[in-house]
Amino acid sequence: MSSLSLTELREEVLRANQALVRAGLVTLSFGNASGVDRDAGVLVIKPSGVPYDELRPESLVVVSLEDGRVVEGQLSPSSDTPTHLVLYRRFPEIGGVVHSHSPAATAWAQAGRSIPPLGTTHADHFLGPVPVTRQMTSGEIAGEYEAETGAVIIKGFSEMGKVADMGSVEVDCREFTNASTGQKRYGIVIEIKEAGSLQRESSSFVDFEEIPSLIAG
Repeated sequence: MSSLSLTELREEVLRANQALVRAGLVTLSFGNASGVDRDAGVLVIKPSGVPYDELRPESLVVVSLEDGRVVEGQLSPSSDTPTHLVLYRRFPEIGGVVHSHSPAATAWAQAGRSIPPLGTTHADHFLGPVPVTRQMTSGEIAGEYEAETGAVIIKGFSEMGKVADMGSVEVDCREFTNASTGQKRYGIVIEIKEAGSLQRESSSFVDFEEIPSLIAG
């Protein structure tokens, strides 16, 4: 559900996308943020290939939550729209989805490793490691890649047993996060970025095989 008008939702999603740039979470036209209005049955998402500094509320694309068709907008929605749709349909409690490219978290994802909780900065925001999904299969990549990406993320969350206020680092160069409110939405991504940076620096001094014993004390 959403208490925002479509105009307000456009403005909120624009602010979320701009916040990703300010926080150093995306470069060029990579990544995107979306928000959903469940009462209207639509999501609002960044258009494909448009530089962030050229984004305006009216350039954002309104997409049907039911069938993925463009409801409003002159531009093509992000190529990641099928991922967002899959997540919104599976998790009715979430209000926004972010796809970012922060170097630290992306490095952990490409290595296929969850971000371990090595300090209180991490523990203040996450109850345990920031999980990494399994590798996508060649069939998933060759098929409906973006929708399959969402399915892999859903599988990861189902194994964790919760979705609220949790981030997910997805294997294959990408980082997705979802949460119930706009502010928390990109706040979680910033937290993942910082946790990933700190843990990456820590791991340069510690052998990965030693990390479990360090966490256990």
